[in-house]
Amino acid sequence: MRLILSAVLSIASFSLCAASVAAEQSTTAVTAAAPVTEQDMVLATDTGKIAGSLLLPAGQGKVPVVLIIAGSGPTDRDGNSAGMKGKNNSLKMLAQDMAAAGFASLRFDKRAIAASAAAATSESDLRFETYVQDAVAWLKLLKADARFSGVAVLGHSEGSLIAILSAQQEQVRAVISIAGPAKNAGDILRQQFQGKLPPLLAQKNEEIISALQAGKLVSDVPPELKALYRDSVQPYLISWFRYTPENEIGKLNCPVLLLQGDNDIQVDAKQLTALKAAKPDATQLLVHNMNHVLKIVTGDMSQQIASYGDPSLPLAPELSSALSSFLRDKLK
Repeated sequence: MRLILSAVLSIASFSLCAASVAAEQSTTAVTAAAPVTEQDMVLATDTGKIAGSLLLPAGQGKVPVVLIIAGSGPTDRDGNSAGMKGKNNSLKMLAQDMAAAGFASLRFDKRAIAASAAAATSESDLRFETYVQDAVAWLKLLKADARFSGVAVLGHSEGSLIAILSAQQEQVRAVISIAGPAKNAGDILRQQFQGKLPPLLAQKNEEIISALQAGKLVSDVPPELKALYRDSVQPYLISWFRYTPENEIGKLNCPVLLLQGDNDIQVDAKQLTALKAAKPDATQLLVHNMNHVLKIVTGDMSQQIASYGDPSLPLAPELSSALSSFLRDKLK
């Protein structure tokens, strides 16, 4: 339960909205073993700078680039959550695998997280659309960069919906969803709580979710549920619950890749099936034994939890090969 709800329970503070774009670059070698370079990138907004990392493959000439969007909560550009012990480095490793295959990528810390902390104002100002507009601004920046031959957007977990919505506003060559939910976030919360609360608290939880899905604030939240439905986060939840991924993905007119692990304890394989049904022409892959942080896990819950903080575990090989094959087909 702690892992399933961690992303929602630790929603970070953000503020609206991306206004101007600037790039600040300083090049350093990533490792001697990997012939790639990493550059610091900055997105300038009305409320502060959002920090990112551009990973460039070796070689000359234009290359395709992928914007990587992390999941919910205090998750940084590398895929690590402040709410978990250790680091899994899943998104950093994904970027490195793409660079080795000849694709550039840009990943970033969300508002209020890590190096982007200064871009936050108050939690009550956060809206889901804030994330989307930041992603749109990054896409505009990448598309205007003469180093890149084409731009795709990739979202992990909650980032999948952000990727879908940003691609509706700013045309891209492809959209990649990894461990992306298909159902409305309110419905997923409802499912996650099923059978886990006492009857009276379960009834109150249902009333709160229903009210938020209807766009209504709730004043009488029980203390047991206050961390999740605190006053300052309700406006964000209302804005998030406004969108249902399976309703939005069908609006895309670009190639779509759907990737999911069958050992994901946060987003189950049914979500992949639902997204595919909503976007029949999408390419899909269910990776055996891959979990939510894109690692192969075959053991019990203790191994699942350990994987969230173990950077020594490699990514699922099938994930990286499928992603590279798709990008090679659609971007090169």
